[in-house]
Formats: sequence, structure tokens, C-alpha cells
Amino acid sequence: MAVRKRRNMTQANVAEKANIARTTYAMIETGERNTSVDIAKKIAQVLNFDWTIFFEQ
Repeated sequence: MAVRKRRNMTQANVAEKANIARTTYAMIETGERNTSVDIAKKIAQVLNFDWTIFFEQ
């Protein structure tokens, strides 16, 4: 969430650019849902960070 906010983007902005549902993005951001590698890569590309962060402990 901090990365998204620093870029002045809404959940809807990120979801649209990543071509995923806003609800899916919101659930990933809040930890209610795990992400796949494919979706992690899409989100990371939009927000410009390393996608592997999703899978770190």
C-alpha cells in the first residue's frame, strides 16, 4: 500500500493498469488473498518494484 500511495495511485488505478479486478488487488494488498506469480509480476511492473517481494517471509 505504501508504494501505491507514494505513486499517488488508487487501488483502481493499479488494478486497471495490471489488468486485474480491483477487488482482487484490494484483497492482495490487505493480505486477504495470496497472489500468483503472474499477477505479482503485473502489479510489480505497474508500481515499479521487484515482484519477488510478494513471496518473502
